[in-house]
Amino acid sequence: MTIALRTLDDGAWISVNDSRQVSVSDVWTLSRGVFCDCEPAYVLLEGFVDVGVDGSIVTADAVGQCLDCGTRDSIDRLPIGQIVDGEFEPYGPEGVQSLVEPGR
Repeated sequence: MTIALRTLDDGAWISVNDSRQVSVSDVWTLSRGVFCDCEPAYVLLEGFVDVGVDGSIVTADAVGQCLDCGTRDSIDRLPIGQIVDGEFEPYGPEGVQSLVEPGR
């Protein structure tokens, strides 16, 4: 089954099958070293740049800012959800995330 993924509204949303699913308005919790030296890093996403799939995991490239230290940078391959039985299941931003390494 094919799943259509794309960014919408100048990077404000990730669309899955023409339905807005993931917004940049959330604070994501990232493990240490993924984004900055904060442990964990609470990162406010400012915009999605790209979206893709690695196996069953949906990843996004984004730009964000750490709320504790102020680091502002890009994030590559942030896991935002997974495909289960042909359906998208988003991850909650409150769960501690690590980045998906290419070819894992």
